[in-house]
Amino acid sequence: MSQLADELANFEEIVRHLIPQPGDIPRLHGIDICGGTLALHGSVGGDHLIYVDFKQRFDLDLRIQQATEKGRLEVIENLRRCQKTAGIAVLDVSGHRVTDAFMAAMLHQALLLGAIYELDIFGQVTKRLFENLNTRFYQSSSEHKFVSLMYGEISEDARFRFLSAAQPFPVVFSKKHDRFMDVSQDLCVSSPPLGMVPSLHVTDGNRTASPLGFKDDYEMNQWVLMGAGDILLLHTDGLVEHRDADDNSYYPGCLEQKLRDVKHRTAAEIFDAIRTDLQAFSKPSDDITLVVIKRM
Repeated sequence: MSQLADELANFEEIVRHLIPQPGDIPRLHGIDICGGTLALHGSVGGDHLIYVDFKQRFDLDLRIQQATEKGRLEVIENLRRCQKTAGIAVLDVSGHRVTDAFMAAMLHQALLLGAIYELDIFGQVTKRLFENLNTRFYQSSSEHKFVSLMYGEISEDARFRFLSAAQPFPVVFSKKHDRFMDVSQDLCVSSPPLGMVPSLHVTDGNRTASPLGFKDDYEMNQWVLMGAGDILLLHTDGLVEHRDADDNSYYPGCLEQKLRDVKHRTAAEIFDAIRTDLQAFSKPSDDITLVVIKRM
């Protein structure tokens, strides 16, 4: 038992190093970002958060120079756009035990490695990366293990483009209207979780057997934060399903009221206020991940 406890502690220590640190938070002009995960057990679990501030994590200037020498005009344009853009991935592995973080850790490394190749080939992260990740996880995990994913990119002009693989859609709180805004269903397209059904349109798709068939291609949704002070919230289903002992739901009513109270604060202060408020509402029964994106 002592050896098992030591092994689990060692595993948790390894995964803990993948948890975003304050210095990893993207820095964009006019955009304030803060987020984190409340693990149900210990410090890690099935939820995971990845920040990809392209200009901090990758040498975009060198890539632009190399693309210029080769006359790759489209790649140059995409790389320049990345200089004012940051990616955010919110993951939720089925289950919320410490060992479920293993799948999140695998996806963490695979996504960041794939992003390097995407930048070198296309100058930006494309849907192709997630089609390949989906098929790879289908081939390497059991039918009971899959990952809900939301990957989005926020730019300095307050455009947010994202794809959802069975992850709850983001919500937008309008400072002007003092409430959550309705979003057209045409802008809310989702797909099955990663690893549940393989992608058809990948190079090696014909080498993958699937009794349930193949999924349609991912689609990118694009939203715009219209006004200064608007707040975009990314989150896992742990927030949506958060309830008290009397089965009252925290989301969306209590969350919306808390945002009214703290909408003038920074993203970090808003995140802390929501975390304190939902824990006071009730003890969580699942991992909860939340990212606050505020247009300054």
